[in-house]
Order: sequence, then structure tokens, then C-alpha cells
Amino acid sequence: MMIETGLSPTALSASGLVFGMLVGSFLNVVILRLPQQLNNQWQQDSRDFLGLEPVSAESISLAKPSSRCSDCHTAIRPQHNIPLLSFLFLRGRCNSCAKPISIQYPLIELTAGLIAAFFVYQHGLSEVTFYSLVLSYSLLVLTGIDFHEQLLPDQITLPLLWVGLLANLNANFVPLREAVLGAIAGYLSLWIVFWAFKMITGKEGMGYGDFKLLGALGAWLGWQMLPLVIFLSTTLGATVGIAGIIFAGRNRETAIAFGPFLAIAGWIAFVWGDKILVSYLGIFNL
Repeated sequence: MMIETGLSPTALSASGLVFGMLVGSFLNVVILRLPQQLNNQWQQDSRDFLGLEPVSAESISLAKPSSRCSDCHTAIRPQHNIPLLSFLFLRGRCNSCAKPISIQYPLIELTAGLIAAFFVYQHGLSEVTFYSLVLSYSLLVLTGIDFHEQLLPDQITLPLLWVGLLANLNANFVPLREAVLGAIAGYLSLWIVFWAFKMITGKEGMGYGDFKLLGALGAWLGWQMLPLVIFLSTTLGATVGIAGIIFAGRNRETAIAFGPFLAIAGWIAFVWGDKILVSYLGIFNL
């Protein structure tokens, strides 16, 4: 199903860019505040379990308090909260304390805008575009959170799996049978690797969130695309890890979040997976 707007693909993409940057501003809030909410809830539940008095903490939600500087805690004025443009106008510094603003904010906003422009240009205002944005923005948020916190929240990964199955009820991306098998195979493949690695080394090589994320990707992409996702994610992870050891002097034992590599590989496979596989098979005349 596609909504006809009468706009040219270029005009529609430009509108998608603006819309995406606005959504990107909200995604930054989710990346920052969702881990704080989960941590506050964990502390509260832990104190309740131990029978300790609750500790008063600032109430944090995705809506409140209003956006503010992380250093001086000054509320950000509306004119200083325009996606991407405000960062450029302020030259990357807080208007109140002049402390640098994290480059993450404009990068997430710009990336979200480009993603929306891309899918709107490719598929117009359609059901496929809607689901593609749901997947893309979920992966963007998971990448940001896991990069900072080494955490892939169930609040995102589990709904993402079910929405993937819902999206494929009408085979928007793959037949439903392949999506169900993909969800099962995605979860179990990393679950088996996790336990095999733990039994051999006595160490945990990844978190449970990685299983759930690959299961969710399997629900969206189908089981056939999982080998490509695993290959791309491990290649990206190994490349970044080796680069960190050589150029940044990191210790080999330093933990690296695997979720961002899974998310990036999953998005690449979602957009270009079929072309990559066709090219690969063409090289070997398969």
C-alpha cells in the first residue's frame, strides 16, 4: 500500500530528510535516558528486595525533564534545539557554559534524516517504508546504547523481533515461514556459540542481548540472510578490535560491544543483502 502525495521523489526525499532529523533528535533522548531509567529501576528493585529504604532520585522519562546541558544542566532553549542546525550555529558548544557538545547528537540526527530520505525515495510513503524506518531507527538506538553502556535493552530487542514477524505476515520482506525460522536460528546460533566459548574458556564472550538482536534480525531478514549478517558483523568487529590494539594501544582483553557491529551488518544485509549475495555467487559462478 502506497500513499500518493503528488510530490516528486526529490521533494518527497527532502521532506523525509527533515522528518528523519526531527526523529533523530528524539532518538538521542532515548539513547541517553533509557539506560538511566533502567538503572534507576534496577536500583529501586534491588533495594526493595533487600528491604532497604528507597533512595530519592530524580524522575527521568523520555519526556521529562526538558533537554539540558549535561555539564551545566542549563535548560536548552527551543532555538538551540533544532536538529543539526543548532549544533552548527553554536559551533558544537553549549550556549551557556561553552563546553563541547557530543558529536553523537548531530551524527544521529543526520543519519536518521538520511535513512528516511533514502527509504522514502526508494519506496515512497508506503508500508515498506514505515517498517524499514522502524527497523533502522531501532538499530540506530541499539547501536548508540550498546556503544556507551554495553547493553542491548529487552525493551527494544524483543518488540523488534515481534514487529519483524508482523511486518512479514504479508511477506513485505521475506515469507513468514522464513522469518520465523530466522528468529529461531538467529537466537540459537549465538546462544550455542556463547555456551561453547564459555565451556572452553570459562569466560562469557558476549551478552544475552546479542542473541535477541540476531533473533530479531532473523525475523526481519529470514534465515538465509543470517550467515551474511554474522560474517559482516564479525569482520567489522575484528577490524575495529585489531585497529584498536594497533593504533589505540588497547589491551586484547578489553571488552568490545558486539551489538553495534550486528546492527550495522543487519542494516547492510537488509538494504543490500540480495545484491551482495548475487555478486558473491557470480564471482564463483554458482
